[in-house]
Amino acid sequence: MKTVLITGANRGLGLEVAHQMGAKGFHVLAGIRNAEAGRRAEALLRGAGITADFIALDVAAPETIEAAADMIAGMAGGLNVLINNAAVHYDTHQRVGAPDFAIVEEALAVNTVGAWRVTAAMLPHLRRSDAPRIVNVSSESGAWSSMTGGTPAYSLSKLGLNGLTRMMASAFRQDGILVNAVCPGWTATDMGGGGRPVPEGARGIVWAATLPDDGPTGGFFRDGKPIDW
Repeated sequence: MKTVLITGANRGLGLEVAHQMGAKGFHVLAGIRNAEAGRRAEALLRGAGITADFIALDVAAPETIEAAADMIAGMAGGLNVLINNAAVHYDTHQRVGAPDFAIVEEALAVNTVGAWRVTAAMLPHLRRSDAPRIVNVSSESGAWSSMTGGTPAYSLSKLGLNGLTRMMASAFRQDGILVNAVCPGWTATDMGGGGRPVPEGARGIVWAATLPDDGPTGGFFRDGKPIDW
């Protein structure tokens, strides 16, 4: 059985992606920072017939990332897919000229550096997989082509994540690791506050997580179709 680690898997897109990956036969590792939320998500997934385990993982806390990597090292199947989904601060109330820098710094620490830390820690396990995939859940808010002065913390953090996607795709190509960024679109999550049904946004993430060996790498996609950087 292949294994997928999904960060921020306790609700919204993360939990729905966990359901969809589990339905495809993956063992789901739900990386969640809050233990109560983690146990609840684990129970929901198992109740749906999915092989799932909660892993205590805060992407902004390096010690939890290393502990999760150590735990995965002891698993027989290793790790096949990493989905960097955890994100904070869709700061619609802010403008670039007068930001709250505490929010900016936390967004960068979670949305950009957090995904980088998790990827670096999980890379040895992914390299041992026969079909490794990394999906960075991004947003069109982080695209050069649509950059404005709004949501500055979130947009800058996703711009950084998009840059990391390109760097990782280039660096890991020789290992056969496909790395792509996916914009799920405006979805009806707690963060998004509206938009299309969550399952629709999740499907594009699952598509990138289950690409064939000759699939694309270093791309930016929505619903399986390329979008502008």
